[in-house]
Amino acid sequence: MTEFSEAERACLKSQRLGRFATVDPQGQPQANPVGFFPQDDGTILIGGYQMGRSNKWRNLQKNPKVALVVDDVVSLRPWKVRGIDIRGEAELLVGPHGLGPHLSEEVIRIRPRRIRSWGLAEAPEG
Repeated sequence: MTEFSEAERACLKSQRLGRFATVDPQGQPQANPVGFFPQDDGTILIGGYQMGRSNKWRNLQKNPKVALVVDDVVSLRPWKVRGIDIRGEAELLVGPHGLGPHLSEEVIRIRPRRIRSWGLAEAPEG
């Protein structure tokens, strides 16, 4: 499993919404906005209100390959964006979790295999 840098961990902890891509039964990408929860062990959990009934869940039962993109606009003028593109494999978990009582017991765990980030470290001005 690939590890996040300190800057990447800080960025992930500052955000709450990402775009999560799975592969549907026809081999086509399907992307959805999701809430995510970075974990101390370097994995990321994705929860939902009815996760076990979602297309994401069904897609992952056949193909565990995933991508999660977390990005934002830091400044409009000058234009500055930052983000992280995480590729990996998902594991489907069912049972108690600490993500909150409003989320269903089904949770997706992402194990990163490739991490690419941009705009996280600024060069010192001078």
